[in-house]
Amino acid sequence: MLNSSLNYLFGLRGVAADERPAAQRWAKRFEVPMILLALWIVIEWYLVARGVYPGTLERITDWLIWLFFVLETLVLSSLVKNKKHYLLSNWMNLLIIGVGMPLLWGAGGYAARLRLLRLVLLIPLMLNTSNTVRRVLSRNHLGTTLLVALVFTLMAGMLITGIDPNIEDIWEGFWWAWVTVATVGYGDIVPTNTAGKIFGAVVILFGVGFFSLLTASFSAYFVSRGEIEIEEEEAEEIYRLKDLEKRMQRIEKTLQRIETQLDGDRDRA
Repeated sequence: MLNSSLNYLFGLRGVAADERPAAQRWAKRFEVPMILLALWIVIEWYLVARGVYPGTLERITDWLIWLFFVLETLVLSSLVKNKKHYLLSNWMNLLIIGVGMPLLWGAGGYAARLRLLRLVLLIPLMLNTSNTVRRVLSRNHLGTTLLVALVFTLMAGMLITGIDPNIEDIWEGFWWAWVTVATVGYGDIVPTNTAGKIFGAVVILFGVGFFSLLTASFSAYFVSRGEIEIEEEEAEEIYRLKDLEKRMQRIEKTLQRIETQLDGDRDRA
């Protein structure tokens, strides 16, 4: 409920659960590209901040991202039954499309503002990730939990490299993110500006949460393994009892036939 309210607040509600099946199907088809797009925005933001991203390629990707927003909005708004509600609850897409056109045509440093605006996409990505982690823990998918932690660590490493001037190399950013998420904090690499420290505080909170989740997941995994072994033993015992029951039934039927035959022989005698 909280995640849904936050998505609505940021204008990224998506397709409602009571909408047409076709709209829900296409919304699911757009989910993976949208996640990849959000991840690419972080990577592109880092490359541009480090000055290693060609301006021509930057313009092309900006246009492609903008066209993706246009395509998603056109397709989903044409499929939903309540178009007004969908557009109002996804006003961020409309803002990106509306603001993106003059900024892209204007070129210069204005496109950077559009790129910064698109970083808002990371908010629902993180919120949906928290839901995914909870589902993962309920099913003991340890590998997926570790993958989520790894992706978050890599993203944090790229972001801190672009945010804080004291961290000049992406590998230093990855190392800082790793020790921070692990709540070790060697202190060999530290953020110096205010934005870096605030981001570091957020990463620490995520690190505490992730390791708590991993600990709970490992505990649940070993407990579930014990339960599985017990269930397998019970299933084997049940199978043996059923097999014994079938044998007893066959013996009982055989005894009944013998008894019937003996009764018949006595009657004839």
